[in-house]
Amino acid sequence: MTDKIDVTELKAKDFQSDQDVRWCPGCGDYSVLAQVQKVFPKLGVKKEDFVWIAGIGCSSRFPYYMDTYGMHGIHGRAPAIATGLKVAHPELSVWVSTGDGDLMSIGGNHFIHACRKNIDIKIILFNNQIYGLTKGQYSPTSEKGKVTKSSPFGSIDYPFNPTSLALGSEATFVARTLDRDTKHLQEMLRRAGEHKGTAFLEVYQNCVIFNDGAYTDYTDKETKPDTIVVLEQGEPLLFGKNFDKGIKIEGFNPVVVDLNDGVHSIDDLLVHDENDESPVRAFIYSHMTDHPNLPTPIGVFRQIRRQTYDEAVVEQIDAVTAKKGEGDLESLLFSGNTWEVE
Repeated sequence: MTDKIDVTELKAKDFQSDQDVRWCPGCGDYSVLAQVQKVFPKLGVKKEDFVWIAGIGCSSRFPYYMDTYGMHGIHGRAPAIATGLKVAHPELSVWVSTGDGDLMSIGGNHFIHACRKNIDIKIILFNNQIYGLTKGQYSPTSEKGKVTKSSPFGSIDYPFNPTSLALGSEATFVARTLDRDTKHLQEMLRRAGEHKGTAFLEVYQNCVIFNDGAYTDYTDKETKPDTIVVLEQGEPLLFGKNFDKGIKIEGFNPVVVDLNDGVHSIDDLLVHDENDESPVRAFIYSHMTDHPNLPTPIGVFRQIRRQTYDEAVVEQIDAVTAKKGEGDLESLLFSGNTWEVE
């Protein structure tokens, strides 16, 4: 750690560690790292109050490359470690870097309960739809039929939809972005950092070695306008090179309409409300990704305010202390072999 720096004077370079960044050339992780380092000085948090917690995987090297406090944990357990840290030190800004193999497999149970409890941590999922560090096995987010070293005849698994899982687990902030859309990535990181509660950000991130081109349709300038729809608060769901296509709802099904067909107008389209207490519409958006004829949404799917787990812990401790006093743990431990809790 460096000496304390005035928050107003922090720059991106202040968050660059002295460690050599060791990802494969062209890896999308470089983009996420660069944008995080640009966003952190803008969050109004003291440098010494940032902490990165990681599990296992390429993305989990993140704590080494950020000049903040951090911990490289064990496979899938980063949300649990982050939970303990946040409860013990509520003043800290706690961030988790994790991959689809780390968070969606062995870490799945920890993830859903972090979301359910609404712990004030920020979970950044690097989703490249492959196990990268362990050399290219299919992951819980790989598409059905994916041919890899561990599925030579094609994966027969149905993949997880991480954004849908976060919404179903009642995360209070759920968003998605692209590693190559740096402006949007920065904005989503800023929004996640400013949210009070569990913030989940899925980053579509390219693995140039084992799954190169997985998101080309979403990032290529020629195809992106027709394959991506950007969710913006209070705005209709428009997309296309000339913004002449939109999404309307029929029953519970989103459908594409052509605004030049003489039948539909912008008034027919869904208008995004990220603050809707009900997760139903956001859940519908999240499943558009699974439909080949629909564009994939990026942006903030949902953001609501609820009391966080760590806030509730502090509140409960304060209330019990006011009623019963501080207590004396040492006296209790040495009072005998048994004790009674009234």
